[in-house]
Amino acid sequence: MGDLRIVVCGGGAAGGVVGLIQEAMRRGWSVDVTATQSGLEFFEKAEVARASGKPVRTTYKFAPDGRRISPPADALIVAPATFNTINKLAAGIADTYPLSSVAEVIGRGIPTVVVPAVNSALAARLPFRRAIDDLRAEGVRVLFGAEDGWEPLPPGQNDPRKFPWIRALDLAEEAFGLTTVDQIGVPMRA
Repeated sequence: MGDLRIVVCGGGAAGGVVGLIQEAMRRGWSVDVTATQSGLEFFEKAEVARASGKPVRTTYKFAPDGRRISPPADALIVAPATFNTINKLAAGIADTYPLSSVAEVIGRGIPTVVVPAVNSALAARLPFRRAIDDLRAEGVRVLFGAEDGWEPLPPGQNDPRKFPWIRALDLAEEAFGLTTVDQIGVPMRA
């Protein structure tokens, strides 16, 4: 299929990433996982590395000549995406490796799916709603709202077991099917 990058942020649903990795690999994807520092608190790093067959990335990696090395990506899923991550990403703030790598993937036009994990109080905030709109305007598929069947619950009532991991993968694959690569390797919309 291709190379799928998953960026995991801090949130109760993060422990479900192993199921996403297993399903993606069953479908033929090669999977790389990047985690925010707070994301590491919500899953077992060794278990995720075993599932993907690759170490979990949390920071920049450099080649001997000083070039930054990022794993390849034909599609990207950011999930669970926190309030902070979504707002920073939409504002163009790339002050960590995960944010920087996601910003670059979006800028290259690579199919990206973001699945927010926020409660209804945070989702009601105007900056958050603007951030969702801004990301969508850039072509990011944000799985959020009644039309997507993924709505925030009141604070303290989220159920990580209901997190739409497989729906995110389905959307990434749908978007991946619409993407072609030109002769120099820059993704373009078909």
